[in-house]
Formats: sequence, structure tokens, C-alpha cells
Amino acid sequence: MKEMELKYGCNPNQKPARVFMKQGELPIRVLNGRPGYINLLDALNGWQLVRELKKATGLPAATSFKHVSPAGAAVGLPLTETLEKVYFTGGAELSPLACAYVRARGADRMSSFGDWISLSDVCDASTARTIQHEVSDGILAPGYTDEALQILKQKRKGGYNIVAIDEDYVPAPVETKEVFGVTFEQGRNEVEINADMLTNIVTQRKDLPEDAKRDLLITLITLKYTQSNSVCYAEGGQTIGVGAGQQSRIHCTRLAGNKADIWHLRAHPKVLSLEFVDGLSRPDKDNAIDVYISEDYDDVLADGVWQRTFKIRPDVLTAEEKKEFLAGITGVSLGSDAFFPFSDNIQRAYKSGVRYIAETGGSVRDDLVIAEADRLGITMAFTGCRLFHH
Repeated sequence: MKEMELKYGCNPNQKPARVFMKQGELPIRVLNGRPGYINLLDALNGWQLVRELKKATGLPAATSFKHVSPAGAAVGLPLTETLEKVYFTGGAELSPLACAYVRARGADRMSSFGDWISLSDVCDASTARTIQHEVSDGILAPGYTDEALQILKQKRKGGYNIVAIDEDYVPAPVETKEVFGVTFEQGRNEVEINADMLTNIVTQRKDLPEDAKRDLLITLITLKYTQSNSVCYAEGGQTIGVGAGQQSRIHCTRLAGNKADIWHLRAHPKVLSLEFVDGLSRPDKDNAIDVYISEDYDDVLADGVWQRTFKIRPDVLTAEEKKEFLAGITGVSLGSDAFFPFSDNIQRAYKSGVRYIAETGGSVRDDLVIAEADRLGITMAFTGCRLFHH
């Protein structure tokens, strides 16, 4: 098949819409549903991300995309007991690929609501059963087991979007896009992100353990497919906060850092002990947790809204308790898609437990940024590679 007609483009008024190949056949096959324009943008960006994650780490990978940026990305490491509770897995036995998706989805569950999933490997039944319980628009993978396909076809009353991609497909080395009738052309960003990028350590502290290297690679590969400016925090084989599309880098760092803080606070004992009313959906639980962690929860308690969500009125998670809990977080990795122009980024990252950084380098203020990393005891590598994505 050389082309596929779509219902509409980014918005319902944008018609006609299609995807097509100038040469050769489309590398994708729709096995179920009717994916849209944005769905396929998410799918193809997500496929590139997970394919590169697997190549860099040797582990199966998954990503959860929303509006052409990843809400989360991860590799298939086993879940801890705490993460099983945080991610609502119910203690189910999960395949490595299922673990990768649970982690990717769990990175930012609020943003992942209605996501597009991309997987590096053939979707197995374990992964399909995990996806079955999430609100999602569709999935792309190099293949599906028969059992997985049948499970996924039951989602959304039989209309769930299921797409297979030819994993041997290689795109042309030059890509084009049109804006306002003007055609842009550039070479594809084929830079390979690997451990060699992390060898130019510019700080006094040189310590860079293997798990930090893995997490830094995850941040950089994620940033390669995130709308710029972008900053990414990672821990334990997954992203925990992505700040995308901000005009100021410090705003990227703050946005991603706030998401990382929320991710950590979901493991606070008070959050883990919340008792939800019977039958409450996962999205409603996610919303309730987000409100509970937020600063305005006192108002919710005062209004009595908690009764719709919780069996027992929960104690407030105070600002002091949150600060104390987050102060114990360390070992987080951070990547930036370009250089940090000011040291305030380093200061903000440190507050969210960052101790390892990979950034481009090349700012006129590199010396000030390095000095701040040295003051805080952070290991920082200059990659020499900018990863803007638009």
C-alpha cells in the first residue's frame, strides 16, 4: 500500500488528509481501528525512540506519546514492590516488555491519559493485558502474538488502533516538510547516541556508574524525539519528568523537575496508604493523587469533595513533609537537548535529586555552569551534540 486516507488532519477542518510514500510501500499496516494524523505522528516518532533505546541498552523499550512528544519512555527492568503499588499493577507477573510499558506510562500518568504506545519488540500477551486497563488511543509495534492481538482488539468497543511496522524499513537520508506552502529539506538526524557521548566529563567529580550511564542515554534518546526546548530527568531505567516545547531552558528544567518531584511523591507513605472508594477508575485515582499532592488539597478537604474519592478522609501531605521526603532523593540523571546558558538550571536540577548531567556544552557561560556543578558535587558530561527536534 502506497497511501492511506485519514479522517482529517490535526483538526477536523483540515481536509483532505492522508499519508503516502513517494517511492515504495508504506512501512506500516493497520491491523485494527482507524488511526489519525496525530496518531501516526506519535507512532512513528515513538518507534524511532524505542528502537534506539533498545539498541543503546540491549533491553526492550516502550514509550507513551502525547501530541508528538513522549510523556514517558523506559526499558524493561523489573518493578520494585513500591513501583508495583504506584503503578497499580496488582502484583501481576509482567514480561520485560510489559515492565517497560508500565514504567513509560507511570512516568507521568496524568500526561499519558489517552496516549499512543510504541514498543520495540513484538507485543506479547503480558503487555497487552497491561495496556487493556489503560486509557489509550493506539499502539505500534513490529508485531503481535495472536493472544495479544485478540486482547487489544477488545479495547474501545473493538475500535482500538493497532498498527504493525516493518522493523527492517529504512527511510531516505533526506527528509522534507511543508510550512505555509514552503518546502523545507534537511538530512535526517541519524546521530547515534551511545556511551561514547558521556566520556567528556568536565566536572571535578568523575564518578559515573553504569546505571547512571544507562539513565543518561535514556534521557538523550528521549530528547531526540521531544519537541524543543526540552529537558529530561530519569531514574531506574525510565524517564520521570519531561519538559517539552518551552522557549526558555530554565522553564524546561523547572517543568520537568516538578514532574520528577510528583513522580517521587507518589511513593510517599501517605500517598501509598490512600484508601480509594470501591470501583474508582485508574484515571480518577491518578487525578485524586495529583490533587492530593498539590498545594490546594486543603481546599478540597474543606469542601468535602474527598468523600467521592476516598473511603477515609486522608491527612494533608504538608509542604514540610514533601520537602523532607524530596530532600532524601538522590542519584537522578538529567539530560538537556542543548547547553545550559545559566547555572540556575543546575541549582533547580539538584533540588530534584539530580547528581548526573549530560548536556551539549558550548555556552559562553560553560565555566559558571561547571563551577556550580562542582559546588553541588554533580558529575556532568558535555556531549558536544545538540538534539533539537521540531
